[in-house]
Amino acid sequence: PVAHWVWGGGWMGEMGALDFAGGNVVHINAGVAGLVLAIVLGKRKGYGRDAMFPSSVTLTALGAALLWFGWFGFNAGSQLAADGIAGSAFLVTNTSAAMGALAWMFAEWYFSKRPTVLGIASGVVAGLVAITPGAGFVNLQASLIIGLVAGVFGYFSVSTLKLKLGYDDSLDAFGVHGLCGIWGAIATGLFACPAISGKSGLFYGNPKQLVIQLVSIVATIAFSAVGTLIVVY
Repeated sequence: PVAHWVWGGGWMGEMGALDFAGGNVVHINAGVAGLVLAIVLGKRKGYGRDAMFPSSVTLTALGAALLWFGWFGFNAGSQLAADGIAGSAFLVTNTSAAMGALAWMFAEWYFSKRPTVLGIASGVVAGLVAITPGAGFVNLQASLIIGLVAGVFGYFSVSTLKLKLGYDDSLDAFGVHGLCGIWGAIATGLFACPAISGKSGLFYGNPKQLVIQLVSIVATIAFSAVGTLIVVY
């Protein structure tokens, strides 16, 4: 239903919501569903007491690399054409991912005194998630900012927010996909550049676009949360 609302001529699309490759449709939707499931199911035995590291950091890094490569397919590929917008989407996807990795690594290095490969891999995904809704709408400079904020935001959502709220989200679906997806949707409303695809955000003289993005975010969160609860119960 969310995909139809945005991409299928539904009310979000008619309202003018921008979601190039699935910020609302995939990441906010899935991140909120993951949070609801984590809360309903409760914590794993030993959570908060026992160390629960990934079983293989090597496979984690390999998986992140495969994700990074595959992300070009559905970000640039969402243009459904080999043209300038697809090329721009390819470029900003790579830049945001790289910046997300660096931002997460340096945040982790500064606050916990040691960077980790797991943190770098998480930063890559955070940057990829955040650029997804705006991939065909924002320019290179904006992608640097989007990736930077996503890396730092993702790090704090996982290292601080999750602990304060007390939910057990083993793969940080909400912290990385949900929250960074929300940031990406907001950033699209800020940085959409008319020179890329004719769409303008707040910083290019169209404050209405940011309002539309915020409405679409709230609607997606509400739909996903309620729908997930119905399925669970």
